[in-house]
Amino acid sequence: MPFLLRPTYLQQHIMATRTDIGFPSTVLAQLPGFIQKNMRRVIPPIIAFVIALALWQLFAEVTKTLPGPIQVVQDTWDPLIIQPFYSEGNDKGLGWQTLASLQRVAIGYSFAAIVGILVGVAIGVAPILYDAVDPMFQVLRTVPPLAWLPIALAIFKDSGPAGIFIIFVTAIWPILYNTAVGVQQTPQDYKNVAKVLRLSGREYFFDILMPSIVPYMFTGLKLGIGLAWLAIVAAEMLRGDTGIGFFIWNSYNSGAISEVILALFYIGVVGLLLDKLVGFLSTLVGSDK
Repeated sequence: MPFLLRPTYLQQHIMATRTDIGFPSTVLAQLPGFIQKNMRRVIPPIIAFVIALALWQLFAEVTKTLPGPIQVVQDTWDPLIIQPFYSEGNDKGLGWQTLASLQRVAIGYSFAAIVGILVGVAIGVAPILYDAVDPMFQVLRTVPPLAWLPIALAIFKDSGPAGIFIIFVTAIWPILYNTAVGVQQTPQDYKNVAKVLRLSGREYFFDILMPSIVPYMFTGLKLGIGLAWLAIVAAEMLRGDTGIGFFIWNSYNSGAISEVILALFYIGVVGLLLDKLVGFLSTLVGSDK
């Protein structure tokens, strides 16, 4: 068969799914079922969002304390909404400010993930080590993130590295402890099989231990990314020259409350996307097991 006449995989799949009543008719017949199946996922959130906007607008009209959604859009439409990546000297759009915060989060969170997983595995495997460091770790993890800010500034003398350090000390604890719990919860049968097969330390780590702790590890990673995003925004509000937290504080000092509200929307959306990204990675790792 000539190359141009050879059916592609998609064409073969389409032809295989056709029935006697014809392909267009089949699609039309399945369309109501598809809409009905997904309607509950789409319609209720839209209705809830519209009701929330209406209540917000009503609250703004009655109290006259905060701008309503209509005024927020009017105040921030140009350039913040339609040009999130505008740049005029030191005045930068929310897109650039968000990317600056995400860059700090990526660095600090990556360090926290690496150190947290390694230390979590170590203290999970060695109970005596866990007992030795647990009291100290319990004290450190209860320190509020912003309480580390003066220490970070004294060490690094700069708000950028200080913010990365705060992210690290905030995100590491759920990663570390969830990983340690995953190691401790490894079934004894797995350990017995490793002994019977005389697996090496490397084989036991990658073939037995790591697959069993993946759900625990990603639970810690999801908690860690949420805490990291909260910490960097708060740190930038107190000390910073770029980032979405700095943008919020600067807008508040300028009396631009609509810009503050828009930035809060950005924070919520980015936090949701970060959580979904880690969840998606967990499904990929889980599907490879």
